[in-house]
Parts: sequence; structure tokens; C-alpha cells
Amino acid sequence: MGNYFDDMLPSEELAQLKYIPTISEFVEWIGEKWADRPAVSDGNVTYSYSQFCERISRRRALLNSLGLQKGDKVAIFDRTSIDALEMFLAASSAGFVAILLPSQLPAQALAGSCAGFGVKVLAVRDEFKEMTAGLPCKVIAAGAMAEEGAPAASVDKNDPAAIFFTGGTTGKPKGAILPHRSLMRGAKNGTYAPHHVLDEGHRYICFLPLSHVFGLIRSTLSVLYTGALWFSAEDMKATIGKIPVIKPTDLVLVPGLCDILYGLTKMYGPQFLGGQLKMIISGAANVPPRLIKAFDEIGVELLAGYGMTEGANFTSGNIDVKTHPTSVGKIYPEQEVKIVDGEIWMRGDNVFLGYYGNPEATAACLTEDGWLKTGDLGRFDEDGFLYIVGRIKNLIILPNGENVSPESIEEPFYKCAALKDCLVFEDNSDGESCIAIQILPQQAAFEGKPWEEVEAFFTKLVDDVNASLPSTHRITKVIVRKEDFKRTGSLKVSRNQ
Repeated sequence: MGNYFDDMLPSEELAQLKYIPTISEFVEWIGEKWADRPAVSDGNVTYSYSQFCERISRRRALLNSLGLQKGDKVAIFDRTSIDALEMFLAASSAGFVAILLPSQLPAQALAGSCAGFGVKVLAVRDEFKEMTAGLPCKVIAAGAMAEEGAPAASVDKNDPAAIFFTGGTTGKPKGAILPHRSLMRGAKNGTYAPHHVLDEGHRYICFLPLSHVFGLIRSTLSVLYTGALWFSAEDMKATIGKIPVIKPTDLVLVPGLCDILYGLTKMYGPQFLGGQLKMIISGAANVPPRLIKAFDEIGVELLAGYGMTEGANFTSGNIDVKTHPTSVGKIYPEQEVKIVDGEIWMRGDNVFLGYYGNPEATAACLTEDGWLKTGDLGRFDEDGFLYIVGRIKNLIILPNGENVSPESIEEPFYKCAALKDCLVFEDNSDGESCIAIQILPQQAAFEGKPWEEVEAFFTKLVDDVNASLPSTHRITKVIVRKEDFKRTGSLKVSRNQ
């Protein structure tokens, strides 16, 4: 299956993009290979790769001076900044375990996270400093570094490198421990793209938070892997306004941000994108075919993929979105994936080590022979393309005992360009269980139309979809929303409305 991805890149580029198994080796490699290229920028200051890696080494020296032992936890509480990225790479390449804390954490949750993970050092942004009073750990400024640098530590690819917050395969917040091999396999997978990726001039804006595995791996580590220029987005709204100036060539976004970005192009014209954007990688939620088509019409490829925190972000990718718009693509190299009773299982060096301090949850999703039970329902077609059918925890159990995936019922609705989002769920009607749907229209599609006409349109759409479903799976209750859904941090529709 690896040929699908290997064939994307020219042979000379494929030969250069070797798999690097640890963060320590990776930092040294990019500093030498891309030395004079611009590496990171906040829009005001830009550092070359050699400067960037020197700054990382000075942060390593600072951390080494604090009396830390190998494997100690170093947390970073910052926005999506150069400081946060450098501190993450410094901590993990020094042999410590880095924890990127979400910047929206309230003070109580910050204290609980530091205590729960046994954090020894907290690197904090100046604007958050007041929240750190009384914490049982050393607190340093996120921008701090020593005068002189220190070499990267010798680490094993199986050593833990980072802990990420995740809902996990059972939905409760946990800390997923990713070793060096996982982060770097995910980063390597993210370098595959259907064009030259090593040409100088590629520019990315990191709109996704570094505390999200998609933001850290594909939107950051994969970018550095290919010698591209990474722009921070400390203030997302302000940075979106700078897109015409930065002129990104590539972006990594969740579908909700894709929707926002396309809406802005409708308001200001395609030139809002800067005139050089060629590719958007999207994931973390369903990518509607209408968005793939909309971006294609303005000359931007919107490519989908599949992954999860416990699998280091990238399991599959799809460059054939025009012919397989609802697929998440084919399986990346050096991974095994199989379907067991409808559930996707994966195995390989991308798989995590387990949940921090939670052996029960770890045992529930990791088999003794290394298979990760993802909790996702899926299927392969005859060409090897993977399709996500739903989540085990979301299954609706019908009165006859049959299990129904709400996501599988939602899928045909996303083919409708007039629909923005929808949510299928179990409800009650006249005291009996039924399948219901909430629909959020695309406002622009119904501008000037009376609400009764909008409701009639989607009632007809439900009737059309119902005609293709088994009688037991049909929707009997329709709610057309005037207000947006409650959403998760990654802008997915929350199933707890």
C-alpha cells in the first residue's frame, strides 16, 4: 500500500525524506539540512533553521540547569507561538516529556493538570503568569533560554516524548503518552503530498493549537521536515486577517475552519487567500464533499485524511478526493490496519504507549500484541480506500437490538450543498424511541427565502434519504436549526447538544 504515497513524490525527494525516529535526531537533522532557509516567523521576526535550532539548544541548556531527570514532565502553557514550539522541541530533545497545555485552561484546570501529570517545570506565557501562583512546580517564562546551548540528549525511539490531552477511545479526557517513534512517524507521514514538497518557498500558517496532535504533527513537525516556513498564529482572528499578506502555499485546517475560510473568500474574493494557496489538508472531523468541490472551483485542493491522537495523527490520507470524496484514503506506509467486528484496529510504530496513570483505559484499547482498538467503525472498498462509518460509543440501539451508526445516516446528507452540518441522534416520539436529525442550513443558500421554504426543502431531503435506507434506519423527526450547533474545540459538532 505504500506505493500510493511513495508515487506522490519525485524519487529524489522521496530519497531525502528518510524516517527519523527521535526528536533529538530530528532537530539536529533539520538544522543542518535546511540551515539557511527561513524556518519560523511570527510576522515580525523570522529565524532561519540554524538560528531556530540554536535557540532550541539554548532552551535545552536552561532546562538541564533546573535539576531535571530523564523522563521528568515539562509543561508549556502558551498560545501557538515560536516560544511554545521551541520549548516543546527543547524539552523532548533533552530527554524530558513535554506537555503542551491548551491555552484556554482556567486556573483550576491548570493546577489540576500540573498535579495530575506530576509536572516538574511549567513554562508559561507572561499573560498567564498570574494563574501559576501556588503551583507545586518550578515556573519559568516561556521565552526563557540560556546564554549557551546544550546538545540533544541520547534517547531511544520508544522513550516517551509527549503527553496529549485526548478523549481517547472511550470519550473521557486522558493523557495519551506518545513516544518519539510515534511523533516522528506521524510527521513523516505528513510529508506526503501530490506535488514537490521540498521546493523552497512553501509557507504554512499554524492555525491549529500545538496542544492538538493535528496542530503539532501535521501543521508543524511535517512542515519543518520539508524545510518549509512555519508562521505562528497566537491570535487566530488577527492572523486570518493577515492571510493576504503572508500568502500561504499550504494550510492544515479542521473542516470548521475550512468553512470559515471559504466564507471569507465569498465575501472578499479568492484573492483573500493570497494568490498562492494550492493545498489544504483537513481532518479531525468529517470533510463535506461540498467543501472539496467549492475549494476545487477556486483552484485549491482540499484533501482529507484520518487519524487519532493515540495513533500519532496520521493513519490514512486521500489525494483522490474527486473520485472518492467520502473516503479518508489509503493507509500510510509502515502501518497495519484491519477491521475487527466493524472496528478499525491499527498496529505500528505510530501507536502510543498508553494513557498516563490509567492502566485500565490502556488495557481496554491496546492488545498484548500491539493492536490499537480505535473505537472507530470503518470499511475498505475494493480499491483499498478506507471509509469511516462511525464511532462505537455513538451507536444507536434499535428496539429490535440492531446497532445503527448515526454517522452512516448523516453521510448522504453532506452531499447536499445547501446543508452546513447535521446531527443524527436517538430521540422519543409519543413515548417511543425514534431516530431524529437536526440540520443546520447554509445561510447563503436560502438568502431572502421564508423559513417555511427552508424547512420544506430539508423535509424533502430527509424523505429522499429515507427512501434509500432500511425501514428500521429511517428518520422520523426533523429539526431545522436557526442557530449553530454547540461545537468542540476542533469545531466538530458536539454530540451532547
